[in-house]
Amino acid sequence: MRTYAIGDIHGHLDKLKAAHALIVEDRALFGDVDAEIVHVGDLVDRGPQSRGVIQFLLDGQVRGENWVVLKGNHDRMAALFLRDAPQADSQLLLDHYWCHPRIGGIETLASYGVAVPDGIRTYQLHAEALEAVPEVHRRFLDQLPAMHRSGDLCFVHAGIRPGVALEDQTEDDLCWIRGVFHNDPRDHGPLIIHGHTPVDKVTHYGNRVNIDTGAGHGRALSVVVIEGRDVWRLTPSGRVAVTPE
Repeated sequence: MRTYAIGDIHGHLDKLKAAHALIVEDRALFGDVDAEIVHVGDLVDRGPQSRGVIQFLLDGQVRGENWVVLKGNHDRMAALFLRDAPQADSQLLLDHYWCHPRIGGIETLASYGVAVPDGIRTYQLHAEALEAVPEVHRRFLDQLPAMHRSGDLCFVHAGIRPGVALEDQTEDDLCWIRGVFHNDPRDHGPLIIHGHTPVDKVTHYGNRVNIDTGAGHGRALSVVVIEGRDVWRLTPSGRVAVTPE
């Protein structure tokens, strides 16, 4: 069974389209045109085209493409703010909020034509944001799943809580976890495919594979293909094997 996976997008529609183009090329070489494509979350924030990213993914799903789109922590922050009554993510640092300069909500709102003046408080933007962001986009973000199972693979945005059954994982951990997950070498059962924490290259740790290579920080958006538990990175020159380190 073959599955494709795309790392954290962060509002870079051009990079997302390029990743899908690599998948088209791989399918032309290896067949299986219906193989699933999993996007591991962080669709929005930091990059300039969050609106376009959401619309691209929505359009694909409406066409019937075999695309899975997961919820990242940035998608969750956006969805919480864009509810009828704005909410802050409970996992944020106390002095942070979605439109904090370090988070990326400013860029996401800008893609919908909403300017965020210096010094303005987030709640003052809420009514304007609700008017600018289509309801279908808000509903899409809010209803994204946080986990996807496929054969011997488990796709999440950030990771899992080690030692906790997959069916008992919380959205807080699936969207936000780092150190406890990263530092645990045990076999989690399925191979965990995730993003959330940028690395210099797609990295296979034996029990997990990190595919976030920093698109939100001006670096590459990576795409991989997985057959069984074997992983390859897709490049313009073809497949490059990703082996456990």
